[in-house]
Amino acid sequence: MKRLFLALATVFCLSSAAGAATLAVATGNVNLRAGPSTAYPVVTTVPAGVQVATHGCLAGYTWCDISMGAYRGWVAATYIQVVYRGAPVVLTPAVAPAVGLTVVTFNKVYWDTYYAAYPWYGRWAYYAPRPVYPVAPAARVNSYNGSVQCANGSCTAARSATGIYGGSASQSRTCSGGDCTSTRSATGPYGASASRTRSCSGNTQSCTVTRTGPAGNSGTRTFTR
Repeated sequence: MKRLFLALATVFCLSSAAGAATLAVATGNVNLRAGPSTAYPVVTTVPAGVQVATHGCLAGYTWCDISMGAYRGWVAATYIQVVYRGAPVVLTPAVAPAVGLTVVTFNKVYWDTYYAAYPWYGRWAYYAPRPVYPVAPAARVNSYNGSVQCANGSCTAARSATGIYGGSASQSRTCSGGDCTSTRSATGPYGASASRTRSCSGNTQSCTVTRTGPAGNSGTRTFTR
């Protein structure tokens, strides 16, 4: 601990010579990785007590972009410490701005700049950060019912739902002897409605579909396999 504190004190004194980087010390042997995750390949190992230049961290300060001599890469922020108010501390979102660390991003430009000479450089598509998709919106249905009944070689299924704004939808399907008929209808929150009825025969390999729109107009189409 005494050795670590002396190293940090030296870092603190030399920080003015580091330019935009903030000097820190590795608190343990840690892998320097090509990206901010343990899924990225290892560039080299940073020994405990070695001084490193910290160029910034991800939002939340979980991983930081550092350099050690000619090596450049990412380490988990818990493995480096800086001097803050005269004591060695782990980087946190509260401490980072006070010691001059800013939020940075990791992208292909970074990859191309520092790793072109490495054997895994051409595998960017494999290591690249995956897109984060938005969380699906809350369901817009406030009630739902469904049932299936079968007897004597015939089955009938029915389901219905009502929307949060008052609309509703229902569907029923009956199958017997190779023939099926399905009716689906929907009513909007302001009373407009539409429906579709489809009848298919396994014997004739044909279907008839009739659609009726909100204005009462309808059309029928028949097709065969």
